[in-house]
Amino acid sequence: MTALDQSLLAQLEPISTLSPGRLKELAGLCFAEKVSKDIDPLRFNIVKNAQAMYLLQGDLGLRFVDGSKKILRGGSEAAKHPIDAGKVRLQDSIALTDVEIVRIDMDLLDIMMTWDQLAGYETSAPQVPVKPPAEKTELGRGAGVWMSDTGAFSASKLQNGVFSRLPTANIEEMFRRMTHQAVKADQVIITQGAEGDYYYLIESGTAEVTRIVEASEPPVPLAELKDGDAFGEEALVSDNKRNATVTMKTDGSLLRLNKMDFIELLKAPLINHISRADAEQKIQEGSVWLDVRFPSEYKYDHLPNALNAPLNEIRNLVSKLEKDKQYIAYCQTGRRSSAAAFILVENGFKVFVLDGGTRKAPAS
Repeated sequence: MTALDQSLLAQLEPISTLSPGRLKELAGLCFAEKVSKDIDPLRFNIVKNAQAMYLLQGDLGLRFVDGSKKILRGGSEAAKHPIDAGKVRLQDSIALTDVEIVRIDMDLLDIMMTWDQLAGYETSAPQVPVKPPAEKTELGRGAGVWMSDTGAFSASKLQNGVFSRLPTANIEEMFRRMTHQAVKADQVIITQGAEGDYYYLIESGTAEVTRIVEASEPPVPLAELKDGDAFGEEALVSDNKRNATVTMKTDGSLLRLNKMDFIELLKAPLINHISRADAEQKIQEGSVWLDVRFPSEYKYDHLPNALNAPLNEIRNLVSKLEKDKQYIAYCQTGRRSSAAAFILVENGFKVFVLDGGTRKAPAS
């Protein structure tokens, strides 16, 4: 395997829509694989997580479950999209020449696109400024700046960190409600045994987490927290006492969210999910499919009669949607459609989210 050049990734869809920072990060996680002639690249695709596979070079024969066949050539327009991105499911493939492919974790890609769009990154039209929150609080960096920070919010943190436990639809709102707090070295932020009151995110500085195990013994160091790390959620989620003490090691600044807002945004999202079968029934009754993916994805493959309302443009499109209609938002996984639905519901629309997205096969 060889590391993938960022400029090569930028030619693929919908990867080309990523912000420069996310694209650079993704390039560092991708590798080009060489597969010899007469080998099926799909036989190596037995992995835990779903992957998008792109053909970079060579000719690849594809056979679909309906019996149809086609030849995909590296560098062609069709090769800019994932090999199995169409409506007809792929059965197997065969390398007609030596080929070069790249596999990309679909959840990772979807998370990156979701955060980019919520951060306000667009590849074409200028971003319309968003009104500041109604409450007059001193904010740190804005939501968009935070969410586009690949240092604080690396791919691993988005997939496995504290943000992977929060509903994606509510993340932007969480940033809007957070207030800024300047802190000093040696300042105790939360104390073991105290009631949980705030959820914290470190904007700058470092902090130490300690726990008293034996009353007669000094506190035991548990972890060191740095820029972009969050803490304090466990007591809020479980409604228990603080199980550790967090003390600043340096001067810095924090963003904090009060318990009421945290519980609301964690446990009461304004999202209604719907199964594919129930969604199809509602479509027959007059509901409308709302494809919230990028135009390049929509153009390549979308559900019948669906409207395209990309997540990063959704606020600009609010005035063009009809409030007397019922919409069913979808994307591949349900992540971006949940975020779009949250915004639309906040604006008075009736919206359902296709459960599991289009990647989840309809029940037979």
